[in-house]
Amino acid sequence: MTAPLLAAPITAPARLAATLSGQGHAVLAPAGLCDWVPARADELAVLRAAWDDLPADTYLRDGGRYRRRRHASYVIDGGEVRAVAPRAHWQPLEYNALHGGLERWFEPIEARVVEQAVWPRLLGAFARLCSELNGEQPWFVEAHQFRIDTTDGIGRPTPEGAHRDGVDLVAVVLVDRMGIKGGETRVFDTDGPAGLRFTLVEPWTTLVLDDRRVIHESTPIQPLEANGHRDTLVLTYRAGGFQGPDA
Repeated sequence: MTAPLLAAPITAPARLAATLSGQGHAVLAPAGLCDWVPARADELAVLRAAWDDLPADTYLRDGGRYRRRRHASYVIDGGEVRAVAPRAHWQPLEYNALHGGLERWFEPIEARVVEQAVWPRLLGAFARLCSELNGEQPWFVEAHQFRIDTTDGIGRPTPEGAHRDGVDLVAVVLVDRMGIKGGETRVFDTDGPAGLRFTLVEPWTTLVLDDRRVIHESTPIQPLEANGHRDTLVLTYRAGGFQGPDA
């Protein structure tokens, strides 16, 4: 018998900015995300099939084979969502002790995702939130499609452990959760002992983080049935430019 899952604390869309300002994290229910973007549930549902065709992440330094992903980068300025040429994903060791300092090149997010009308709306909504909290300015955005599977018996959504991403805002959108146990989300204040734990269960439930104020992680997953996996879309927003070895 598996342990009961702790429910996520849901924030009303109208309270999203205030909640982030107050505690540094918030969770939108699927209906709340749709209302806030705005987006229809069927528009988001069209995106889900693309997670079935993610290439393997060949950079895992723990020797695992449990992560598949794609990546894309954007600049969002004044409501305009502009894709930039494919570029390496890079983080300093300060924020990623396992994979920091490494230029990681991933296959781009496919046209069947980025050409959907809901895609720039989704990315643009979080950019508006960033500007509401930090002042109007360009936002340098990275989008990551992740599938964590249980082929080897265990999958690690955050092999680097509890961490910050070195950006201003992070959105973790649950796309699918099938045939697994585990995958509990944990959020902690960077400057104190306060913390929160819960599990994202329903597709399109979205965790939003002020990355300057909190650290986060997700616990490993294990299979309850064949082909168990956890799919997420992770969006990061940074002022001033993308992270890079020369930034």
